[in-house]
Amino acid sequence: MARPQVVLITKTDCHLCADARDAVGRVTASLGLGWTEQRVDDDPELRDRYAEEIPVVLVDGIQRDFWKIDESRLERVLQRAMAQ
Repeated sequence: MARPQVVLITKTDCHLCADARDAVGRVTASLGLGWTEQRVDDDPELRDRYAEEIPVVLVDGIQRDFWKIDESRLERVLQRAMAQ
């Protein structure tokens, strides 16, 4: 079973980011997966790319959601990735 790489891109002082952390944490924990967080505050390239879409969820490097994270959709994406 594949282990998809889940990355949440956030920024400081972002209430949507706090909600996204909770959502990503719930979904990944339910599937036995881990995830990482990257902040645009620390990376000018990320800031240029995602400035207006924060928070952003990437699965295996592909943007899958932004702003308000849809937990059901994220779970489906991760299940498909794990089945490959």
